[in-house]
Amino acid sequence: MGSDEGAVRVDAWIWAVRLIKTRSLAGAACRGGHVRVNGERVKPAYLVKPGDEVRLRYEGRERIVVVKQLLRKRVGAPVAAEAYVDNSPPPPPREVALAVPVRDRGAGRPTKRDRREIERLRGR
Repeated sequence: MGSDEGAVRVDAWIWAVRLIKTRSLAGAACRGGHVRVNGERVKPAYLVKPGDEVRLRYEGRERIVVVKQLLRKRVGAPVAAEAYVDNSPPPPPREVALAVPVRDRGAGRPTKRDRREIERLRGR
């Protein structure tokens, strides 16, 4: 694709609209095959245009967004949210924090038996 004025690199765009934390992580996600534009796996330099559907698998969640506005620079979250239409499935419910045993203050170091019990409760 040439230097199309109405297009932005996909790695820069998903970083600019805050779908991924850093630009290098965005490039790595593209190279790893976690980014698809209109159903095709793309390289970081692929140019997105308004109307393109971007699918991104990141941190165990799939995001499906349609490009509304092109951004080259990272912007604040409220502005970034207006740059795309989010068609993603709802995020999975957060797991309820496991009950972690609390030791009394001043009880000293846990014994070997205590440590094994703590690790069993944590699921290790």
